[in-house]
Parts: sequence; C-alpha cells; structure tokens
Amino acid sequence: MSNLRFATAIHILVLLDKNRNELITSDFIAGSLNVHPVVVRREIKVLREAGYIESKKGKEGGCALAMEANKILLGDLYKLVNKENMLGRKNRPNPDCAIGRQMNNKLDVLFNKAEEGLVALLNKQSLKDFSDSFE
Repeated sequence: MSNLRFATAIHILVLLDKNRNELITSDFIAGSLNVHPVVVRREIKVLREAGYIESKKGKEGGCALAMEANKILLGDLYKLVNKENMLGRKNRPNPDCAIGRQMNNKLDVLFNKAEEGLVALLNKQSLKDFSDSFE
C-alpha cells in the first residue's frame, strides 16, 4: 500500500473510540499523528460522509464516533479510503509482445484476488477489537 490513508483513518477512529465521552479536535488528532491538521480534516470529511463519525465546528467543536466501534469493520474502512489497488500501478507493456499484451489483464485478476483476501481478513476485526489492543 503506497499511501497512509488507511493508517490515518484507523488512528483517528481509535482516538475517538478511546475518548468516547468528549469531542476530539483535529489539532489534537494531528498532534497524535504528528501531521498537519489539514491532513486530519481531509480524512475526517471522508469518515463523516461515510457515517463513521460526527463533527461539530467552532471553538467548542470536535469529532466523535457516530456508531459503535464494534460495527466498524476494518476491511470496510480500508475500501473506503483506498481507491487504488494495494499492489499499485501496472506497467504499459508492448501490445505487440505476446506476454506484454496479456500482462495487465492477468495482473488485474491477481491484484483483485489479493485485494479481496486482504479485505476479508481485515473484516474479521472490528475497530473495537483493534482499539482494545491499546492500553
């Protein structure tokens, strides 16, 4: 996986789960992630639109989980934030080559099977399961 969106989303959600009784600011989350708050706000928007979190703007604002942590499956979260296949991009092989003209179709099948396996594995664990592994 070439980006940090999945790790960022899980980090945000674990923080919200661990601080269930309060609104958590994007600045606080950014401090925990050691990133700029804009990165956090971008992911918060995606998570809010998906119904995972709710947020309140303003000085007294912040974020909270909008659903129970045991209802959030990690595979579903992975699919939400990763639009590209985890194995990355493919080459532009020579269409005049017998192998080259077939390669990307064969890789699509391989990559899709790997992605399905990853999502199935991740969906065996909820956010609650993962969150509970922290002290």
